[in-house]
Amino acid sequence: MSEKAVFIEQPGGPEQLKLVEVEVGAPGPGEIRIRHVACGLNYIDVYHRNGTYPLPLPARLGMEGAGVVEAVGEGVTHLQVGDRAAYASQPPGAYATARVMPAKAVLKLPNDIAFDTAAAMMLKGLTVQYLLRKTLPQGGLQAGDFVLFHAAAGGVGLIACQWARALGLQLIGTAGSDEKCALALEHGATHAINYRSQPDFAAQVRDITGGRGVKVVYDSVGADTWAGSLDSLAPFGLLASFGGASGPVPPINIGTLAAKGSVYVTRPTLFTHLSTRESAQAMGDELFDIVRSGQVKVRIAGRYALGDAAQAHRDLEARQLLGSAVLLP
Repeated sequence: MSEKAVFIEQPGGPEQLKLVEVEVGAPGPGEIRIRHVACGLNYIDVYHRNGTYPLPLPARLGMEGAGVVEAVGEGVTHLQVGDRAAYASQPPGAYATARVMPAKAVLKLPNDIAFDTAAAMMLKGLTVQYLLRKTLPQGGLQAGDFVLFHAAAGGVGLIACQWARALGLQLIGTAGSDEKCALALEHGATHAINYRSQPDFAAQVRDITGGRGVKVVYDSVGADTWAGSLDSLAPFGLLASFGGASGPVPPINIGTLAAKGSVYVTRPTLFTHLSTRESAQAMGDELFDIVRSGQVKVRIAGRYALGDAAQAHRDLEARQLLGSAVLLP
């Protein structure tokens, strides 16, 4: 069966993204074939494209999508042909009209969540779930606690602002413009810092928290925010580094953690949490529930044709997207 998919033959800029015809066969044991209605766009796709996270070449891109199950391989019992489904999953390959893929992280999609919403929220929403619900400082997080979340106006950040509000947390968001700060506040951040006009965001965090700092920093920016993130922590606080949009973080001098107040650093990944079907289902159920409750709304800032993936990447890297984006096959 001939379909379309986005490939790269070598790492590089957005111009490397090529829409080509591919053959999509039948699923093997533990696999399904899914026809996409929408495909998600994420910064990890940029890392795959530019070689920051190398892939065997030639490579397909895309880590999340939503659509309809067309065929089910042997041993798959939680999905049936005709089911609406959504996923965030390895290996890459979501930028496609259809694909065969492992079934364990593909979840049945509730009827009241639209396909484009699901494609825009699976990787981002499950990331927020494992951060706010599983990647926790000593003693966990309670209502009223302060947390710092960088890139608060992006797709992950806007979901985090809303989810934190639902948990009663005081989320301090950083963003690169007053417009983005206003968007973070609109979505539930209690404070927002424009790190371009206020580059010493750690000092602002100290002011907001009465000098103590935050229990946890969730940092997907990397090199540019690393030092300030450490300076924003309260004693025994946790820095969760889950991305490096500005470049990799510098080597850690472990003595710095002592000097900053016996603080902790971790580098979690979503796919460690999604490594079993049971974990993926539990995380997905919690994400679906909070979206269906209306406490988290998914903002889709851009819709692109599948063949326009290169432009979507340009807009993503230029930080022009205030929220999530999807590719439409």
